[in-house]
Amino acid sequence: MRLPRLAMASVVASTLLLAGLTGCTSDAGGSSGGDTIVIGADLDNSSTVDVAYGRALQLRIEQENASGRLGNKKLVLRSQENHSDPATSLRNINTFADDPSVAAVVMGSCNDCIAEAARTIGTKKMPTVALAAADEVAQPIADRQYVFKLGPNSADSAATMVAELSRVKVPNVAILYSDDLYGRGGEAALTAELGKAKIPTTLARSVKPTATDISQAVGTLVDAKPAALLVLTGPDQAALAATSANTAGFDGHIYFDADAASDMFIPKASAAATNNATMVFTQILAIDDVIATTPAKAARKQWFRDYISRYGSYSGVASFAADAVDLIAAAVARVGNNHDQIRAILETSQIDGISGPIRLTPANHSGLMPQALTLLVARAGRWRLAS
Repeated sequence: MRLPRLAMASVVASTLLLAGLTGCTSDAGGSSGGDTIVIGADLDNSSTVDVAYGRALQLRIEQENASGRLGNKKLVLRSQENHSDPATSLRNINTFADDPSVAAVVMGSCNDCIAEAARTIGTKKMPTVALAAADEVAQPIADRQYVFKLGPNSADSAATMVAELSRVKVPNVAILYSDDLYGRGGEAALTAELGKAKIPTTLARSVKPTATDISQAVGTLVDAKPAALLVLTGPDQAALAATSANTAGFDGHIYFDADAASDMFIPKASAAATNNATMVFTQILAIDDVIATTPAKAARKQWFRDYISRYGSYSGVASFAADAVDLIAAAVARVGNNHDQIRAILETSQIDGISGPIRLTPANHSGLMPQALTLLVARAGRWRLAS
C-alpha cells in the first residue's frame, strides 16, 4: 500500500510542544475526548539523535492531522524522558501501556532500552516502532511480536560498504566500532562481508559508546597502515574518528556506516577531516541531488523542505521517525486504538517511505529494504550523492 502525499498543516498550534526540546514531558493537545489518540515517545533529550526524532515525530503528527485521512481522529505526541537508561525506559513503557489513550509507542536510539523492554512490550501488547540501530531490536521475532524496527540493518549496511570497497579495489582495512549491541553486531556483519570479498582486516578496535577521546584507539588502527578506515559508531564518535585519524597522519579513505548519519551539514570542527569520506545511508541527506521522478521522491523532497523550514537544518535520522508516524497513522485510520489490530497492520505494511521502501512481514520486523541504502560523499561541509 502506498500512502498518499500528506498536506502541510496551515496552522501550527502553539500548544503542541516537543519534549525533546524542552526537557520535560509533553502531552500535546491533552487526552480528553474519545477521538484523541496518543503516540508515545520514549526518548533521551540529551541525545542529538533523539532530539531529531522528537522533532520529526511532532512535525509528522501535525501533517497527519492536517491531511484529513484520520477523519475525526486526532493524533497527539506524548514524550517521556529515558536518559538512555533501560530501567527508566521500562517505567515509561509501562506508563504508556497502562494508558488506554496510547495507540503505539516510538522508541529512540537506546538499543539496550528496547532489548530489555521487549518482554514487557509483548506482555502488555503495546505496538512499538523502534528507531535504534541494533539488529537485536527486532530479533528474535518470537520475542518481538509487538516490536518493529525502522532503520538500516547491519548486514545491508555492511554489504553496501564492502561492495564499494571491492569496486575501488581497496587492498585492506581497519575497523573502529562502538562496544555496544549495535557496534558488535555491525562489526560481525562487516567482518563476514569482508571475508566473502577477500579483503583483509589489518586491525579492529572497539571504543566505549560514551567515550569522548578515542585518539588512542584510532592511532593504533592508523599505525597498522590500512588503506581504508571503516567506522561503525554514532555521529559524534564518527566525527572524532575522522579528526583523530587526520591528526595521526592517516592518508587513506574513511568509510562510515549508517549509524554515523546526523545533520546534512558537517560540523566545522570535523568538516576538513571528513572531506571526501564515504557514508552508507539513504538518499534523504542528499535529496537536493535527487530528481523527483516518482511520487515517493517528490514526497521525500517535500518532507526535507518542511523539516528545514521548521527547524533550520536537516537531520538524516528524522526520516525514520516520520515513517514511524506514517505507519502508525495508517493503522489508526483503519482500526482506531485497537492494539492487536494495529500490530497486525504494521506486520504487513508496505510503503515507499521517506527513508525508502519499507516492507514489514511476519518473518521480518525490520522493514527498511536494502535498496534504500546508497553511498554519500562529504564535500565542502555537507553530504552529497556519490557519483
